Amino acid sequence: MKIELTTSPSAEDAKFISQGLVSFNQNKVPELASEGPETKFSIFARDETDTIIGGLRAICFWNTLHVELLWVSEHYRGEGIGSKLMHKAETFASQKGIGLSLLESTDWQAKSFYEKLDYRLLATLPDYPKGHATHFLVKNLSFTHQQK
Repeated sequence: MKIELTTSPSAEDAKFISQGLVSFNQNKVPELASEGPETKFSIFARDETDTIIGGLRAICFWNTLHVELLWVSEHYRGEGIGSKLMHKAETFASQKGIGLSLLESTDWQAKSFYEKLDYRLLATLPDYPKGHATHFLVKNLSFTHQQK
């Protein structure tokens, strides 16, 4: 056996190990296959000159929306753009039958912003990154969309 570390795996090798885990998961929990493939997406906010002033990157898999990142230009913060981007992502996910949203935010970022959007703190990992904390937040999208 040979153990190899690489910082630039081939796309084929990366896909091979991903598919190995997908197959393992589907063998253990067959209903996961009916959840459909991963859906990666981005949402952009642009100004009148078509310049990006904010954006969101996310992925949907199983029954969960994973918000990977949300950013709004400092000049446009406080104008509701972040809320609109989040609402668009949650609506997209809900329309695909997704019932849960997960995200993380460090202590210098936007935990209180997400809490205002009805996310609740699931866990906090101290000293990640060193000297700070990362908060993991969750929101039940099924409940939210039933109420609207």
